[in-house]
Amino acid sequence: MLARLQQFTSFVVLAIALASAGTLAERGQPLWAAVAFVAVASGSAIVLAVEFLLLPWVNRNDPAPTASAAQLLKAWWSEVLAATRVFCWQQPFRSRVQPDNLPSRADGTVGVVFVHGFVCNRGLWNPWLGRLRRVGVPFVAVDLEPVFGSIDDYVPIIERAVRRVEAATGARPLIVAHSMGGLAVRAWLDACHADARVRRVVTIGTPHRGTLMARFAPSRNASQMRPESGWQRALAAREPTARYQHFTCFYSHCDNIVVPASSSTLPGADNRHVSGVGHVDLARQATVLCEVLRQVGVAGPACLPEQIDGP
Repeated sequence: MLARLQQFTSFVVLAIALASAGTLAERGQPLWAAVAFVAVASGSAIVLAVEFLLLPWVNRNDPAPTASAAQLLKAWWSEVLAATRVFCWQQPFRSRVQPDNLPSRADGTVGVVFVHGFVCNRGLWNPWLGRLRRVGVPFVAVDLEPVFGSIDDYVPIIERAVRRVEAATGARPLIVAHSMGGLAVRAWLDACHADARVRRVVTIGTPHRGTLMARFAPSRNASQMRPESGWQRALAAREPTARYQHFTCFYSHCDNIVVPASSSTLPGADNRHVSGVGHVDLARQATVLCEVLRQVGVAGPACLPEQIDGP
């Protein structure tokens, strides 16, 4: 469903840009035609620029390190490139290019379950999946649907994925989750009492304590991600205090979606700050990939380069 929606959105934006440019070109205004095309096509870059300009103010009282102007500028540009690639290519057109990898002879190997975030699908992980396939790591990447439903709706999806990896490997899987996916994993751990079935949970830019940006989305799952939402308070109240010790939480002071920045951390977890990186771009950092590979017993050149690129 999401892939088709994002395909439609991409084509509509391109059509509007071409129509605007074509109209102005027919009127003998080629310069303004070019300006119109760029303005429409780069609308998301403008929105992202506003988000990054507001970050210093939003994070002014947050304990995360203060981002410099140079870091914010670099993070904005990298986020423009990363978001364009993910939302206009990987997710709408390539979400199935990397099928799940559960080889018949995977006994004893640590597998990975990938859980994406809000308004995303498994295509987010394509570069990761290619890397893990090449080094022989089993994995399953889920699609969380309904796209705008409750986070609790995703519990059975994660349960099925974990069972598939368990059956193929006979070992507890590592779970890697981006953004809202980390909350879905916590909901699964709570509903299925599954702490003993997981090797570790790695979250990337997850709004563990909510995000102010969720106030601008009307969906059910967005309302659950608002700071101090009833859903989050109820979940936290049910969780055993020792659970967070099995989490590694990556976060950034340049995260343009999870604000304030330290909302991506958990008390007692292994909280790791990644400097100068935006929200989607966090899922492309070799620092994060290297930690995942280390957790599954793979190391070395598979971690390079600095950012993870792929189909």
